[in-house]
Amino acid sequence: MATSGMSAKERFLAGIRGEPTDRTPVASPTSVATVEQMERTGAWFPAAHRDGEQMARLAAGAHEILGYDAIMPVFSVVQEAAALGCEMDWGAADTMPVACTHPWQEPGQVRVPADFLERPPIRAALDAIRILRRTHGDRVAIVGKVMGPWTLSYHLHGIQDFLAATLLDPDTVRGFLDRLKAVTLLFGQAQIAAGADALCLADHATGDLVRGTMYRDFLLPIHRELTRAFECPTILHICGDTLDRIGYIAQAGFAAFHFDSKVDAKEAVKAAGRMPLVGNVNNPEALLRGTPELVESQARYALEAGVRVVGPECAVPLRTPLENLRAIRRATEETR
Repeated sequence: MATSGMSAKERFLAGIRGEPTDRTPVASPTSVATVEQMERTGAWFPAAHRDGEQMARLAAGAHEILGYDAIMPVFSVVQEAAALGCEMDWGAADTMPVACTHPWQEPGQVRVPADFLERPPIRAALDAIRILRRTHGDRVAIVGKVMGPWTLSYHLHGIQDFLAATLLDPDTVRGFLDRLKAVTLLFGQAQIAAGADALCLADHATGDLVRGTMYRDFLLPIHRELTRAFECPTILHICGDTLDRIGYIAQAGFAAFHFDSKVDAKEAVKAAGRMPLVGNVNNPEALLRGTPELVESQARYALEAGVRVVGPECAVPLRTPLENLRAIRRATEETR
């Protein structure tokens, strides 16, 4: 039976636990920041990637402007890479940051600096979570975000070299994963200590690049280790087609899985078994270039399929109209 009168925080956390809610929660464990929200909050990229106060102010728009049930302030996927020594292009108001160099050629070069948590991109995220905990944490879920060791390997070693090594030199792949999981664990635990109610672990072992058996053989044991170490619910995010690995993901101990529109919601729910799903409204065709009616239609399909938290499939394009993002919330209100 649904529970009436829930706070946004209670609703989101119940949703990712697969528990009854008064309506289906609306949220994304990846970025929903947009240029329109920057205009309304006065917090702009690229400064909001490296300043905790601006990061928190912009991130709060997920609840204050969009009406979502959770706030996730770590907009980029390169905070850790920047702190570990990658040269960065921090982007602009309408472009996300990218790592421009890949400094480590072999696992033996991996070093986590003693001051890692104090380096500006990391400190900004921790400061933002602390601020949001004070300002919103009693009523809205605060979600942290960390890159998993697969994604970190893309950034620090280079995506082409890393993917080639999965076939040609698997010991190098395992060496990078084994060493870089310490970065994921350190940053994740720091975010929990700062006040995160849940974590998103983004680890892009997508079906667009590797087979599901790659996830099973390389990442499943590491993910199981990480979910056991994090003392809060952990949501895995992987872009692209993941249908052939959802069963393995369910074995890794994640509270929920944030999935892409390349996977049909009904098929995903069937493959996930008891693991709750988050997503999977399409970004480019629906949210960026579509209409509110199209967005509502996709959100209703996810609801009817049994997706427990409905939201965008991934970090939204920065020019996404606010009305399209709000349409997801309207769909959940119409169907409760």
